[in-house]
Amino acid sequence: MQQVIELKGVAKRYDSAGAPVLGPLTLDVAQGEALAVTGPSGSGKSTLLHLVAGLDQPTDGTVTVAGRRIDRLSERARARFRREHIGMAFQFFHLLDDLTVTDNIQLPARLAGAGRRDAAARADELMEALGIRKHARAYPGRLSGGERQRVAVARALVNRPALLLADEPTGALDSASGHDVRELLRELHRAGQTIVLVTHDLTLAEACASRTVHLVDGRIALDSRAQAVR
Repeated sequence: MQQVIELKGVAKRYDSAGAPVLGPLTLDVAQGEALAVTGPSGSGKSTLLHLVAGLDQPTDGTVTVAGRRIDRLSERARARFRREHIGMAFQFFHLLDDLTVTDNIQLPARLAGAGRRDAAARADELMEALGIRKHARAYPGRLSGGERQRVAVARALVNRPALLLADEPTGALDSASGHDVRELLRELHRAGQTIVLVTHDLTLAEACASRTVHLVDGRIALDSRAQAVR
């Protein structure tokens, strides 16, 4: 099975004299897999996500995503690779309040060079699939938390990324909105989207992931493949 993520001997230090905040660790994620990364605060979850996203570089080891060694790329090349191959959804959405829902979703496609018509068609397709088409002309501030997260996920998927990274996607939501986002992630996993989900919410991990990696002090303490989501 094709590997979307391959981490080999990866470690990250912010203090050259101190212990690594992450690793060393080796981890593969296969195409179509939904991986939940759990662990206490300070365990290295966010660092792992940043390395996979190319937002940071490892001190040691190699990071390969979608067949490309991203740890060897320049900052500009990593940003371009991220736009083309990785979608990201965050706890606090990071939507642009002065753009409509449609324009927020289209933005990464336009930045990646897509034409206006193609970007609009892809945004319409995603809004229909995620149940937010009625909000196309609305601004994010008028939406509920769950609706804003759906917009954020649509924006993350607009360039058809090989990998979707979700960082505490239900952390800022009430229970009803959190349930909606859990169902959305389950649907995406069933459709074959490769997902890495960082969360403190074990209910979310159990509901959405086919596999869970638990970090303690920057190391993998548990790597368990659960029964696939049905």
